[in-house]
Amino acid sequence: MERRALGRSGIEVTRVILGCGNFGGIGSAPAFFGRGETEEEALAIMDAAWGLGIRTFDTADAYGGGRSERAIGRWLRDDGRRDELTLTTKVFHSVEGDPADFGLAPERIRRQIPGSLERLGVERVELYVIHEPDPATPVEATLEELTRLVESGVVGAVGASNVDGPYLAEALEVSERRGLARFEWVQNSYSLLDREAEREVLPLCAEHGLGFTPFSPLAGGWLAGRYRRGEAPPEGSRLATRPGPYAAYDEERVYAGVDRLAGDAARRGIPTAALAYAWLFSHPQVDGIVVGPRRPAHLQPAVDGLAVDLDARERDDVAGYFA
Repeated sequence: MERRALGRSGIEVTRVILGCGNFGGIGSAPAFFGRGETEEEALAIMDAAWGLGIRTFDTADAYGGGRSERAIGRWLRDDGRRDELTLTTKVFHSVEGDPADFGLAPERIRRQIPGSLERLGVERVELYVIHEPDPATPVEATLEELTRLVESGVVGAVGASNVDGPYLAEALEVSERRGLARFEWVQNSYSLLDREAEREVLPLCAEHGLGFTPFSPLAGGWLAGRYRRGEAPPEGSRLATRPGPYAAYDEERVYAGVDRLAGDAARRGIPTAALAYAWLFSHPQVDGIVVGPRRPAHLQPAVDGLAVDLDARERDDVAGYFA
């Protein structure tokens, strides 16, 4: 599978990245710890990803209360996998679900990284990400600690998730002025239904040569055509399980846009989701897409989308389905 380097890090990721946020939970939410995919189901998904050539796995210390990292660690025990795999994990939320345990204070990062390494069964992670900004900790203090991790070899490079333009700009300025490790890439939500990244973050990434690896590319299943007008969402779907981030899309504009997207995909002989992925892949700054499958078969549309070439006019046409 095609790879791209993130920013100036020299570290490459496959263009389809396996998102492991469903392993043992649903993201970092304590209410869902122990739910999501079982370890055996997670192992099957990782096997399928490996078989498709996916060599970048994305997780977080708090996903499933540590269950996601543990599942990856178990999977990595098989010989020959570690050398080929690029690992990403994140820090911010509590692994135990303690509402008082969160953030990016230097001493907290020092406490958290050993746990991630132990659960993953590795000595280092290639990519380490702040899961979101910490308003209680100056970005300079966070970057100082992240720099120590990079210099010690425990972490290959650092990135930022769920950040806005002002935070990213401040972090880049501090890194330049102080000679600290900089965020080499950003991982924000981005899809045909969520284009907020285009306002400030993607222009900053272009200006400073940062990578970009969006998550939630199907907007919780909307862009796969999972939901129907006037019908309850399917059991187990993201909208049924955790509707908060996705309920706002329940409007006629979105249903009509998905209908047009599905029609275009059918004419091309590909799944609806594959065309939504292709639209993201066609953006020159999208280095890889974080795909969070619930089943092994959910990975194939992303791979199919990678094979679809959309020119600028086609990309605008697809975006126009949701105007």
